[in-house]
Amino acid sequence: MERLFTIGAYGFDAEAFFGALQHAKVDLFLDLRRRRGVRGRLYSFGNASRLKQELEARGIAYRHLIELAPDAATRELQNREDVAQRVAKRQRTMLGEAFVADYTHRTLEPFDWSALARDVEAFQRPVLFCVERAPEACHRRLVAARLVNATGVPVTNLVP
Repeated sequence: MERLFTIGAYGFDAEAFFGALQHAKVDLFLDLRRRRGVRGRLYSFGNASRLKQELEARGIAYRHLIELAPDAATRELQNREDVAQRVAKRQRTMLGEAFVADYTHRTLEPFDWSALARDVEAFQRPVLFCVERAPEACHRRLVAARLVNATGVPVTNLVP
C-alpha cells in the first residue's frame, strides 16, 4: 500500500465523488458504515447497491467493514453532543470527546489491525468511506489514524 485516503459523501455530487476516487487512483473502497444508505436524492450514489455497482464498473474493489462502524450506543453519545452544541449532523465539524473515548474503547482497541493491514496490502490506494464531509467530524479519521499506525503509509483526505 502506498497511500491511504478517506472520503465522505456530504458535499459531493455523484460525478465529483466518483471523479475524486478516479483522480486519486483508488483501488479499494472500505465502507465503514453500519447502515449503508444515505438520505436525500443528492446522495443516492452513496446507497450500497448503487455504490457497489458504480465501483465495480470503475474497477474498484469494495469491502464493508461493519466491525468498524460505531454501534448504536456510541452513536447516541455523538447525537447528544450534537444536540447540546445545537449542530445538525451534516454541519458537524468535529467529534465529541465522549464519542471518541467510547468508540476507541468499544471498537478500535479490540479490532485486529494486523489482519486488516494484511487484507489491504495487495492494494495500492484504498479509501475509507463514511458520510460526513469533514474527516474531523467522522470516525473514519480515527480508523485512518490506526491504519496509518499499523502500516506507516501517509493519509490524504478527499474533500469537496
